[in-house]
Amino acid sequence: MSATELSPGTRDSAKVMNRTDLSKRLVARLHGGEAVIGGIGNTNFDLWAAGQRPENFYMLGSMGLACPIALGVALAQPQRRVIGIEGDGSILMQLGCLGTIAAQGQKNLTIVIMDNGSYQITGGQATLTARGTDIVAVARGAGLEKSAWAADEKDFETRIDRALAADGPWLIAARIDDKPPAAETERNPARIRDRFMQGLGVKS
Repeated sequence: MSATELSPGTRDSAKVMNRTDLSKRLVARLHGGEAVIGGIGNTNFDLWAAGQRPENFYMLGSMGLACPIALGVALAQPQRRVIGIEGDGSILMQLGCLGTIAAQGQKNLTIVIMDNGSYQITGGQATLTARGTDIVAVARGAGLEKSAWAADEKDFETRIDRALAADGPWLIAARIDDKPPAAETERNPARIRDRFMQGLGVKS
C-alpha cells in the first residue's frame, strides 16, 4: 500500500459524493455472494435502487443496528464477505459496536459509513459529524486500525476492492451530499427476511 492508501485522511479533506452513485459503484463490485446489510432510511433505499440482490438485507425501523447485524452475519458465515452500510446519525447511536467489532477482529467484515452530517430522513437536523466528530478517528480510537475516509469515487472503489480481497475488519467512510435517494425500499419485513435467509443458504 502507498502512503496515501494507508492514511486515514480527514472528513474535511474528503470529497462530497453522492450516495446513490456510491451505492451503485459498491453493488457493481459484488460478484461473490457477499452479504450486504443496509441501515435504515436513505442508506438502504439507495442500496435497493442499486439492484435488489437476495444477499441484501434492508433495515426497517431499527436505527443503529446495521453494523451489529453485519457482525452477526460475518460470525455466522466466516467464509462470506459481509458489508454493513450505515449513516452517520445511526452509527452515532451505536458507537459501542465499533469497539466490539474491533475486539472481535472479524476478518470478513467491512463497514461503510455514509456521512452527510444530518438526520436527512427526519428533517435534516445536524448530526455531531457536522460539528466536529470524525467517524474515522472515532473508529481508529476504538481499535479499528483499517479505517479511512474515501478521498473520492475512485478511492472509494479502490478501498472496497481491497476490503473484498484482504482481511479486515475494514471501515470506509464517505462524505455524501443531501440529495434524495433514487427509490424507496419495499416495506415488507417478512419478505425481506425470507429472501435474505434464502440468499445466505439458511432457508430453502
